[in-house]
Amino acid sequence: MSMKLLIVEDDVDFATALSRGMRKRGFEVMLAHDAAQAEAAAATFGPSHAIVDLKLPGESGLTVVAMLAARTPVPAIVVLTGYASIATAVEAVRLGARHYLAKPADADEILAALLRDQPDADLAIHPEPLSVARLEWEHIQKVLNEHDGNISATARALKMHRRTLQRKLEKNPPKPG
Repeated sequence: MSMKLLIVEDDVDFATALSRGMRKRGFEVMLAHDAAQAEAAAATFGPSHAIVDLKLPGESGLTVVAMLAARTPVPAIVVLTGYASIATAVEAVRLGARHYLAKPADADEILAALLRDQPDADLAIHPEPLSVARLEWEHIQKVLNEHDGNISATARALKMHRRTLQRKLEKNPPKPG
């Protein structure tokens, strides 16, 4: 069986570099840059594997994960994002993703996640509790996910001004420790 990889990533330069790296590792690759392109590509290409960026223009990458997970056979899906949070990781896996990686991740890390059938029981657990800044980030991501990415509804639920929430979301997530 040939390994057909669908890469759904809005960053064209990153997608192109990742595509090149995965071709060198034996995959036939097709690129999509948003949810609509991903759906069309999945229908014509029939991927055995998929890498899906969480933050896409328009619809969330979680929508793409759900769409791919509804296909038969279900491709091995890895969610890759620069906006990692516990809430989105749990949701991605619940929707059908096999693994969830935070950017930056190199082609070898992504390949290992794509090919691994079982969760990694040897994964290190950090003994340090999350920082207050990281806990806030995780909570915001959870509430944002509950409101389907709607900033205004999320700001109301958090009892926060919409602009304040937008500023917090524009920043990189704090380190977990």
